[in-house]
Amino acid sequence: MMHTLRFVWLSLGWILFFSPLLSAQTKYKYSYVPKVVYQHQVFPITIVISQQRTHVKPSFSFDKNSKIQPLFLKPLAIQNGQDNFYTFYFKASNEEIRIPPVTLSIENEKITFPSQAISVKKLKEKKDFCSVLATDFKVVNAQVSNYDESHYIVSLNIEAYEANIENMKLNDVVEFGVDKIKRDLAKVEAEFYFIVPAVKDNMLFSYYNTIKKQYIAINIPIVVQDSSVTTQSELNPKEDNFDKLKKYVLISLLLFFLLMSLLKKDFFYLVLAVVSGITLLTLYIPHKKICVTQGTPLYILPTKTSTVSTVINETIHTSLLGERDGYKKIQYKEGIIGWIKNETLCKN
Repeated sequence: MMHTLRFVWLSLGWILFFSPLLSAQTKYKYSYVPKVVYQHQVFPITIVISQQRTHVKPSFSFDKNSKIQPLFLKPLAIQNGQDNFYTFYFKASNEEIRIPPVTLSIENEKITFPSQAISVKKLKEKKDFCSVLATDFKVVNAQVSNYDESHYIVSLNIEAYEANIENMKLNDVVEFGVDKIKRDLAKVEAEFYFIVPAVKDNMLFSYYNTIKKQYIAINIPIVVQDSSVTTQSELNPKEDNFDKLKKYVLISLLLFFLLMSLLKKDFFYLVLAVVSGITLLTLYIPHKKICVTQGTPLYILPTKTSTVSTVINETIHTSLLGERDGYKKIQYKEGIIGWIKNETLCKN
């Protein structure tokens, strides 16, 4: 009997002694770590702090010697009851990756989570796969403009989540490029451009949805827009119909105000006529002339990844059609329009 009581009290003592340690072990843990991801996939890992009683925000640090680092050092923080979830995003490479050890610091506590191995496998690709894996992918806006006499340039405003948008590509196009990538944790926004022959009436491609585990088709109708307020209207080499409409409206207003000033003998109408005339004249001001040096590459798009459509074989003086991010839009020859870098302008 004495042995039994001693065993019970000893057991209770060990439980009381180790209970703080057990609670400390269960207070901080990985909530989600994927076992397998695909090549180039953006994926999350989540750490949960249970029953967080302090309002002090925890800080996280990853082993700097590791080649694998989170896309953002600041996690996505979500509170659910007494649990606080902190999510970091990583991008997979072409081989097995190992998440580096992460140290959590909160008040006077420091907890180091061990590294985690994640297998990487290759996705069985479809022919029209655009190389993007995402939990969601939307084309918010699509604008189509004439690029030259035989090609269209299409600009897509894309919004996606957990997406490797920088790897996006399309088959059966003349040129494509990704620009203005903006990441905010899981959300990513970007502009994607591609050039296709004018005979093409739609572009069909697919992305891989990592939640549904299936390909999702996206169809972009290729219909030229006439509005000058399109996202990429400055890439259109031809005069926009909306500009013509503005000129016609201003001419009509000018004639109307002049007629009213003669009929009503009112100086106010004359002032309005002068304002309309000045505004109309600004639309007819010729483009600024610039000098471009011999041997200058002419790019299809004003982006670093754009290919060269041709090389200007002599020094030329031409009209400046537009400017964007260190590039200038010019017409080299009839039907040949493109972008040159600012540093290729004549020095004098």
